[in-house]
Amino acid sequence: MEEKLEEIRGRLENISEELADIGMEALREALDAQEATQRPEIEKRLTRARRAVDKATAIISGGPESTVI
Repeated sequence: MEEKLEEIRGRLENISEELADIGMEALREALDAQEATQRPEIEKRLTRARRAVDKATAIISGGPESTVI
């Protein structure tokens, strides 16, 4: 079972990185379009999703950070 959990943890880490990359892309697009008066809504949603994935990763890992995030 530990091997399966490690595999899932790795996939979650990749998903977190992908969400972060897409969020940065959304910010760049907003800057390029000169709509940088506030954070784009899509970037806010992506950040929330990334945090949820990071929390799931920490919970699966079982480290002390799983109760802090």
